[in-house]
Amino acid sequence: MIPWAQGAALLVTAAGLVAAPAAYRMVGDARRALAVLLDFLTAAGLVRLSGDLSWYGVLTAAAVIALRHLITFGLTPSRSGSAPGARPWVR
Repeated sequence: MIPWAQGAALLVTAAGLVAAPAAYRMVGDARRALAVLLDFLTAAGLVRLSGDLSWYGVLTAAAVIALRHLITFGLTPSRSGSAPGARPWVR
């Protein structure tokens, strides 16, 4: 691995660990703060991939991105604005 890529990935990870609590304090929503952290970790993985150009690295990055999308999709509230299992026709 290229030394600068490893250092840059470490810096991006550290920035994510600082930005997530800051986002939580500003917005007050843990789901959005976790999404910020996952975005930074995805960016760190892609920076690390730039230093390790192998199929294993590409597959690992693809798995991390897919996992990030699944987690973020699972954390988003329902589009109807009601809780899961709620009956919208009952007022």
